[in-house]
Amino acid sequence: MIILDTDVLIEIFDRDSDRGEGALEAIIGSGEDIATTSINLHEILYGLERYAKPVKDVLLLPTLPYTKRDAQTSSKIEFMAEADGQATRRTDAMIAAIAINHGALLYTFNVKHFKPLEDRGLKLFSAA
Repeated sequence: MIILDTDVLIEIFDRDSDRGEGALEAIIGSGEDIATTSINLHEILYGLERYAKPVKDVLLLPTLPYTKRDAQTSSKIEFMAEADGQATRRTDAMIAAIAINHGALLYTFNVKHFKPLEDRGLKLFSAA
């Protein structure tokens, strides 16, 4: 399974984005199931609402919830990254925890946001 980060979703839904087209081709070529997280869904719905864009397509995407287990994992990996001097955004730790607990790859263009979490079990999807 590949979990799509907000930045990847934005590019895919932008019909004029070559980057989004490349991302979609890489995802389809992988043969993996795709989903997003409830955290990413919040981020993209907020942006669509803010800029008065349609939301119906995004709501069709399978969405993984943020659970108690994910809260335990995200708090642990956020603390560990911070203790190692690699502070990370809380929402990124939450998204990473969902991916880790589902044994999924995370597809993001913001690799530097998630790099500190790779040592803690996160696996990133590479389109290359």
